[in-house]
Amino acid sequence: TYLAPVTAVLAKKAGRPVKIAMSRTEVFVGSGPASATYMRVKIGAKRDGTMTAGQVYMVYEAGAFPGSPVGGGAITSFGSYNLEHVLVDGYDVVCNKQKAQSYRAPGQPQAAFTVECAIDELAEELGMDPMELRLKNAVKEGDRMPNGVPHSVFGCIELEEAMKNHPHYNAPLGGPNRGRGVAVAFRAQGGQTSSATINVNSNGTINIITGSVDIGGTRTAIAMQAAEVLGISSEDVFPSVGDTDSVGYTANTGGSRTAFDTGLAAISAAEDVKEQMKKRAALLWEVEDEDVDFQDGSFVCAKTEDRLTFKELATRLMRTGGPVTCSASAASTGVGPIFAGNICDVEVDPETGKVDIIRFTAFLDAGQAVHPSFVEGQIQGATVQGIGWALNEEYFYTPDGNMANSSFLDYRMPTTLDMPMIDAVIIEVPNPRHPFGLRGVGEGPIIPPLAAVANAVYHATGARVRKLPITPGAVLEAIAEKNGE
Repeated sequence: TYLAPVTAVLAKKAGRPVKIAMSRTEVFVGSGPASATYMRVKIGAKRDGTMTAGQVYMVYEAGAFPGSPVGGGAITSFGSYNLEHVLVDGYDVVCNKQKAQSYRAPGQPQAAFTVECAIDELAEELGMDPMELRLKNAVKEGDRMPNGVPHSVFGCIELEEAMKNHPHYNAPLGGPNRGRGVAVAFRAQGGQTSSATINVNSNGTINIITGSVDIGGTRTAIAMQAAEVLGISSEDVFPSVGDTDSVGYTANTGGSRTAFDTGLAAISAAEDVKEQMKKRAALLWEVEDEDVDFQDGSFVCAKTEDRLTFKELATRLMRTGGPVTCSASAASTGVGPIFAGNICDVEVDPETGKVDIIRFTAFLDAGQAVHPSFVEGQIQGATVQGIGWALNEEYFYTPDGNMANSSFLDYRMPTTLDMPMIDAVIIEVPNPRHPFGLRGVGEGPIIPPLAAVANAVYHATGARVRKLPITPGAVLEAIAEKNGE
């Protein structure tokens, strides 16, 4: 997205192939970071914990040109709560820095950090359990998002109940200077068009070609959906990714849409394959097409009591008209809402301010987890990214506007040495927008960690850190401010 246009222009001018490679420093200073943000939040509630109103003021840094993800933050902000009165003021601010770009769940972790920390403070003010407060005000189908659109079916209540009932939530902290924080997060998810082509081979396997590059195991997830329709094993599906000229129109790979949207295209192509092969079976059995049904991976005819499995019929395609190849494009039905939550335990060194994550449990409503281990991988990867955002990652600028930490020596990211095992809990509330109940899983898990870590640090120290990252220096400043120093 950065070098391709420049490379194309230079190649056109030179009349020769052109290759451009960026150094690590050039990537840091020349590519787009997430938006820096400034936010204020106000929440009204009754003494029994019923939340009545929410207001948030959010300013998103766009960089040199307009186009920050302020819209994503606006919808996420109070998306987890059933509020009758909501006011969200969002501003896209241009400044003299590199253009901000999309980063996993663009604009949403910042919004959740603001609101979820305020929810934690509200629970303390009311003397309520933090999860009880969230459950009391949890959204359900038909409640309104901050933009006024009604929520569809998703597992907000189910996930929050799972958090409250999980052994981690009430486990002893096991030592001093430790704290536990929770946070939840809602993500509204759209979708786009995808295409798929399926070729049936004479040995009963299929080749499926899509235009979506593999991201987090999506190629396997798409293949499994086609296999489910055709009643064959996923090992009999050979997926590949074609180039622009070899497959129908497919929108970008990203936005937690690929397994869902390209899966819809694969399902549609597989349904077409099934219909074509019904006709071949009818030809073999000398019956009408409508006399052939597909049941449990086999083509059957009640009239003649004939039955052929998918593989058996595939061996006879060349004798009944030739190969079967079907292509389909599918417009997205809308990936739908995504919901995630975290329980985080930290230990804070009161002398240095260093924060260690000692236990972390991440929850996600995956709809229907097609490949659970891949879903767990997405949860764990996104969670670690969110923890990095919470504790370490930031750009430092010198007074003259240069980036001072443009290398991995100075730009601190979490490593395996910094993290405990991230325990992933998959909640499955099927998504009615998809034949198999899928939801997007790639981005939701990065949204709540920022607030969960911040809330845990507060409960460990009694000092509230209101800006990120929560570096040792920031913790010591917050503790000193709490102590009036």
